Amino acid sequence: MSGRTAATDGARFVVGIDLGTTNCAMAFAVLGAGEAARVEDFAIPQLVGPGEVAERGLLPSCLYLPAGPELPDESIRLPWGNPRREVIGELARWQGTRVPGRLVASAKSWLCHPAVDRTAAILPWGAAADVSKLSPVEASARLLGHLGAGWEAAHPEAPLGRQDVVLTVPASFDEAARALTVAAARQAGLERLTLVEEPQAAFGHFAGRHRGRMAGILEGVRLVLVVDVGGGTTDFTLVQVAWPVGEGEPGLRRVAVGDHLMLGGDNMDAALGRHVEARLTAGGRALSAGQWGQLVQASRAAKEALLGEGAAGSQRVAVAGEGSRLVGGTLATEVRRDEVEGLLLDGFFPHCRPGEGLAPGPRMGLREVGLPYAREAGITRHLAAFLAAHAGDGWRALGEPAAGAGRADGTLPRPDAILLNGGVFRSARMAARLVEVVSSWWPEAPPIRLLEHDSLDAAVARGAVRHGLARRGWGPRIGGGTAHAFFVGLGTGGEGPPEALCVIPRGQEEGTVVDLGERVFQLTLGRPVRFPLFTSTSEGAEAAGTVVPVGEALRSLPPIHTLIESRQGRTGRVPVHLQAGLTEIGTLELWCVAEEGGERWRLEFEVRSGAAPEEGTAIESVPVRLAEAREEIDRVFGAGGKGRGRGDGGAAAVPAKALWGALERRLGPRAEWRLPALRELWGALHAGAGRRRRSADHERTYWQLLGYALRPGFGYPLDEWRCEQSARLFAEGVQAGGEKAVWIEWWVMWRRLAAGLSTERQLEIWAGLKPHLAYRLSARVRKQVARPKGPQPEGLHEMVRLAAALEQLPAEEKAECGGWVAAHLDEPAGAGGPWAWVLGRLGARMPVRGSVHRVVPPEIAVEWILRLIDGRERPVEGALFAAVQLARRTGDRARDVDDGIRARVLALLEANQAPPSWRRLVAEVAELERADAARALGDTLPLGLEA
Repeated sequence: MSGRTAATDGARFVVGIDLGTTNCAMAFAVLGAGEAARVEDFAIPQLVGPGEVAERGLLPSCLYLPAGPELPDESIRLPWGNPRREVIGELARWQGTRVPGRLVASAKSWLCHPAVDRTAAILPWGAAADVSKLSPVEASARLLGHLGAGWEAAHPEAPLGRQDVVLTVPASFDEAARALTVAAARQAGLERLTLVEEPQAAFGHFAGRHRGRMAGILEGVRLVLVVDVGGGTTDFTLVQVAWPVGEGEPGLRRVAVGDHLMLGGDNMDAALGRHVEARLTAGGRALSAGQWGQLVQASRAAKEALLGEGAAGSQRVAVAGEGSRLVGGTLATEVRRDEVEGLLLDGFFPHCRPGEGLAPGPRMGLREVGLPYAREAGITRHLAAFLAAHAGDGWRALGEPAAGAGRADGTLPRPDAILLNGGVFRSARMAARLVEVVSSWWPEAPPIRLLEHDSLDAAVARGAVRHGLARRGWGPRIGGGTAHAFFVGLGTGGEGPPEALCVIPRGQEEGTVVDLGERVFQLTLGRPVRFPLFTSTSEGAEAAGTVVPVGEALRSLPPIHTLIESRQGRTGRVPVHLQAGLTEIGTLELWCVAEEGGERWRLEFEVRSGAAPEEGTAIESVPVRLAEAREEIDRVFGAGGKGRGRGDGGAAAVPAKALWGALERRLGPRAEWRLPALRELWGALHAGAGRRRRSADHERTYWQLLGYALRPGFGYPLDEWRCEQSARLFAEGVQAGGEKAVWIEWWVMWRRLAAGLSTERQLEIWAGLKPHLAYRLSARVRKQVARPKGPQPEGLHEMVRLAAALEQLPAEEKAECGGWVAAHLDEPAGAGGPWAWVLGRLGARMPVRGSVHRVVPPEIAVEWILRLIDGRERPVEGALFAAVQLARRTGDRARDVDDGIRARVLALLEANQAPPSWRRLVAEVAELERADAARALGDTLPLGLEA
């Protein structure tokens, strides 16, 4: 590769940035030095105390958001100013251990959390309502912005945005997390950007440091295992060492990386926190969410102090009291170094056999900070699974393994050497334990060699600089291309299992484009298209264009979708093929290319989703008589038919109220209609929306069918688009406003598809509902305001159920609505209403479809639980399942109710012989079964939709 010169592109430096979960680091090299470029660390200016700025080698990845008078302006002033009044770095971490609820930490881990909207302001997680919050993207951008401001203070003539910046990401980051990382970098003004995986950067630093001596350093080594345990993720990478014929430096090729594993230093902090909490509380009440936040930060500080070089034998851990005991109620204890090492060694680096698998053990407090961490805490067990998964890979292709590099039980590829990275391995005992466990899988061979490093803290940033230099042709480059293969889901017409098309195979190099012209798709212009997307780090597709079954080896990514409109004025269905490429920054691009004319449309990732990505949905065959069913709908809602007489030019039309029966004669019992048929019926209904006003029967039947066909608003390709099209009808309201039955079906329809509506549409519906619910449910409101003007809707119970289904409402709106509803539990007729179900849905600890950052606070959930169960001989109707939703264990202390309340709910469930699945939801972190998911939604689930 020929090197570019600084003169041709204006850059003077290559800058490497390790945007870490726990700490950030920077390094750089002067481009003019060429082959002789020396990599240097950049000392990062930051606040280290009130009014004290100093340069440090690391920037803690912490943002502290002070209350107004808490820290005076002069105490947090930076050399370049501080208009946002935020604190970043060492002082932020120090202050965050003392004042709970205002510290943003581990933002990087939130970038790959699929159950929240990662662009929404949700951090600090679990903070009080009066604390201004940041999105994970914004928090990452501010960390990068601080690094940029510090750089430009030292190099005003060379703005960071004009330099070659290489930003590191975990090897296991999926495409959505990478795209969000790039978005944060762009927001911070970093336009000239390249991504490199952290383990590859760490090994690149090792190779660069020993350049010219690699033949001696790696003598006899054919396969190197890189283990990178960061603050939020653990990455495994295999690097092949290819020895040339004759003399010369060996070639390096990355041949495998592990799947996404959210497990690292944060989990160790939480595990240590749980250990210390048991001692602090001595079996009493658990710490509050605020105190827990303090304890996690204090545990992190203790871990780093006790595992570092020259550490003391013990460390004090303290948590401030709350309320009136704030001053005198401090809880404190001492933890010993050997105690911490023993806990973390046995919990995270256990002895294990190579084939024992990943059976989950104790959670070790892994979800205590609100993130979906790996259930299995044993890093060594995950490592064994990684090696087993890649036993059949082509890692031998560049040379035969070294002597003695056999396989345990014929399965695992034995590495000849291990390179460790991450602050966890400052502990010599942890490093030794990992090598000891891995070596034990080959008892006949000598211990695996541990490669030396010179800095666990700076290796990734330095290696990023090496990568940037290698891209210009200066220094060794680790080959291997992308570590992930990418696949697009294909329909199978109901014949056989779902399949996926490989669009980018493993090993594809950045900056290359693959044209998949051999497979043609039919694309409908003017409507959104959706492509299920999968990724894999295992073998399974040797080349682009390979079709493979969708199985466990493929992991779902957020779907790619776009709205196709032709600039050439074309309409209808257009034959297209796919074109895929890896950009220079290592992110995936997909295009639809018209077979005629060459028009191209880019397919966009969905990265804002507040729910986990759906599994790929097979495109099933539709019923044989579906066309006849569509004709029945057209006879009622079509342009010619009016639901009576002979409105279709010859075929006898049924009355609108008899349409259900006509459809069942064509398709069979409605409970057996599957998703493809339901969504086809929705299409026919949507086309006839304007004819729903022909009579009250027409309107009532229309809302019934539309809601039934689109329920629950998700689960099938293009449901998001269908819900948006349907949502446009809300502003038109009800035509037959004097008919209660029409009102009821109107509200039921919106409840049925609420889970698929956008936040904006849910807020629109709430704006229409709220004034009426407030007036009818709250005696206080009735005394203060007049009855809302305009049509008075009927169907109060269904209106309340709809309000509960709007999961994207802000928590304060849910709490207000729940307050109105809870008052009706004590009415004589309360047992007959939907009040208990509504409270359970409004206060659910785990939303069915909404983002978890919008749940009501635990103290409100506890208040509602007590309203449901206290002082009653037997619970009101629906109270048991409502209590389950309110007390459900999520593993996130910011959402979970306290153990005492949970124990009371469990006792109530036992006494009333509740289903075992309900008890399991309260006792442990578990998924909803299908019947329970339907109960939570308040509706049946269509066939073809998994719970």
